[in-house]
Amino acid sequence: MENVMFAFGITLFAGLATGIGSILAFFAKKTNTKFLSVALGFSAGVMIYVSMIDIFTKAKDSLVLVLGETKGSWITVISFFGGMFLIGLIDTFIPSTENPHAVHTVEDMNQPLSPKKDDLFRMGIFTALAITIHNFPEGLATFTAAIKDPSLGIAIAVAIAIHNIPEGIAVSVPIYFATGSKKKAFIYSFLSGLSEPLGASVGFILLSGLFNDLTFGILFAAVAGIMIYISLDELLPAAEKYGEHHLSIYGVIAGMMVMALSLLIFI
Repeated sequence: MENVMFAFGITLFAGLATGIGSILAFFAKKTNTKFLSVALGFSAGVMIYVSMIDIFTKAKDSLVLVLGETKGSWITVISFFGGMFLIGLIDTFIPSTENPHAVHTVEDMNQPLSPKKDDLFRMGIFTALAITIHNFPEGLATFTAAIKDPSLGIAIAVAIAIHNIPEGIAVSVPIYFATGSKKKAFIYSFLSGLSEPLGASVGFILLSGLFNDLTFGILFAAVAGIMIYISLDELLPAAEKYGEHHLSIYGVIAGMMVMALSLLIFI
């Protein structure tokens, strides 16, 4: 029982780290669209890098272990694009609030482009959804690792906590700029991290009996696809729209570097 409580504790710690990232929204100025551009680019960089370098690779390793090199690789790729297809369907049923037939005057074109609140809020919710799905199996993995080897569990929990800080930024920044509410930005970001201990709870109930390498691999590959889709369809276009082109690219590179360092530290 002591090991179980310890495993729950470090999993909760990892999940709540999203709140650290969300707190950064409290230091943002709502009118600072350059900050928004860099922050959205940063979020995209985090999601693209962790999806392609970490999540996709782990998914493939799990599926290859169960199905063999050829079949496992195929299922990984199919699941990856399946995730993109799924979020694309959701995107279709929750269309952009921008009116494509709107007429923009010369005066409008000369005014600084301001963020469209509904679009930003939708972007934040999509990001929170992807991160929630992503964090669920991470919580299960952290819990089961801590049960088997507490030192390994600690290393995984710290690594995941570092990952979750920029993911908290990814959720909180667009929601804050959409609503102007720091409280809402914090709550949505904080809640997305609670899927970590939820995953641990499922691990405790099922003891990983129904969560094997096959389901883990398929789910992780699909989540990677979802996060890439959101980055390309929502975060990057918005980052460039609300700031300068190079600012958004600098944000992307910075996000990738932060996530890369967090992965390298805990190899």
